[in-house]
Formats: sequence, C-alpha cells, structure tokens
Amino acid sequence: MKNFIQRAITGLIFVAVLAGCIIGSPLSFGILFCLISAMATAEFCQLVNSQEGVKVNRAICMLGSITLFLCFFYYGMNPVQTNIFIPYLIILIYLMVSELYLKKENPLNSWAYAMFSQLYIALPFALLNVLAFQSDSFSSTSQYLFIFPLSIFIFNWMNDTGAYCTGVLFGKHPLFKRISPKKSWEGSIGGAVFCIAASFALAHFFPILSIGAWIGLALTVVVFGTWGDLTESLMKRHLGIKDSGNILPGHGGILDRFDSTILAVPAAVVYLYLLSFI
Repeated sequence: MKNFIQRAITGLIFVAVLAGCIIGSPLSFGILFCLISAMATAEFCQLVNSQEGVKVNRAICMLGSITLFLCFFYYGMNPVQTNIFIPYLIILIYLMVSELYLKKENPLNSWAYAMFSQLYIALPFALLNVLAFQSDSFSSTSQYLFIFPLSIFIFNWMNDTGAYCTGVLFGKHPLFKRISPKKSWEGSIGGAVFCIAASFALAHFFPILSIGAWIGLALTVVVFGTWGDLTESLMKRHLGIKDSGNILPGHGGILDRFDSTILAVPAAVVYLYLLSFI
C-alpha cells in the first residue's frame, strides 16, 4: 500500500510538471526537455559503463544531447538557420577522435555506446521540437503548438493505463514472453482502445487534425510506444537490472518513464510528415 501511494504521488507530480511545462510556453518546454534529455543520457551512460570494457564519456554525451535539443529548438523557431547544427557536429567529431588518445583496450565499445546514446536518446527528444514548432514554406517564422508533443504523452499514458487494467482483468496470451512476460495481447488491445477514446477527445478540443488522423496518430503511438517499452526491457534484461535508475520514487529512472516516448516520437514525426501536415 505504501509503495502504491508513493507511485501515485510521484506519478501525479510527474504528469503535472510535464503537462504544465509543455502547455506553459516554448521556454518552459525547452528547459524541461533539455534537462530530461541530459538526465536520460547520463543514466544510459552510467548503465553501459557498468559493463566490462565500456567507458563512454558521460559528460560529453550529455553535452551532445543538450546541444542537439537546443539546435532543433532554435531551428524550430528560426527554420532558416541551418548553421545552428555545426556545434553538434563538432561534438560528434570529438567523440570519435578522442578515442585515438585515450588508449582504451576496446575503443569500439565506447564509440558504439557513445554514438548510440545520441541516436537512442538525444535524437528522439530533439525531435519533440519538430512536433512542437510548425511553419510553412512561405514564412521564416513558426508557431508553437503544444498539443502535438503533449498528445504523444497523453497517448502513452492512456496506453499504459489501458494495457495494465485490461491485462490484469483479461490477459492470457503473452505479447512478447521472451522480453516481458507480463505483457499480453489483451492488454495491448485494451491500451489501443483507451488511446482511440482519447483521440476522439483530442479531435473535439483540437480539430487541427481530423478524427481519422488523430486515431492514426494514437495507433502509431500505441505500436511504437510498445516497441519502445520492449526495447528498453531488452536492454535492462541484457544488463541484468530491474530499473534504469531510482530518481523517481516508485517509478525507477528517467529511461523507465520515457522508454515508450523514445520510439513513439520519431514514429509520430514520420506519420505527420506522411500526412503532409508538418
């Protein structure tokens, strides 16, 4: 009971801070996800550095995540300033060249994990800016639409809630037994139903997309959010750990809370591009 109350309080605070910063302003959105990106990267680096033969530069990887997010953030507000990405390219070059001088026994591992931290964590969080800032080909300015990044989290939360409730009540057929034995097909379907219901509400209050387009976005988040959850479970199983960290009481680490987001965001960007909206 104590753990449930702790999880509930942490969850409420987490949702309130996340939603409040996204809705608040572009500045609060940028500050929040810049910090989250850095913290998630630090957590990832700490996990992989626990393996023998791996020693990635956590500080530089964190700097890379922050820089990439800020590059996309600035580009989102000023779509013509492509030279803003140059500092990030310098960081990537440093990550490669620095291994020449560190004389590690297996530099390939450090290269692989350092670059993977940018692909797996930094890029998805940076792509939230692509969802948040919308511009047209006739203007060099853009507008901040909080509903698109917020919708990704709403769908993830509804998917998690629906999958848990439906899975507990009706779950019999494992979804991916080798990676996550507790997940079931029934739970996954229940999560999708909850998300579709949420998409009707979003279509009503934010008719910027049609009902069909909102449903498509919801199902995109369900599928890729589930895969994101499973990929993090695979990583934790490989590392032999239960949680990625303990920064969130009752919920584990940052990666535990954003595992679904990591694949859902790039998939949502592709989906909206296919709709020719972004």
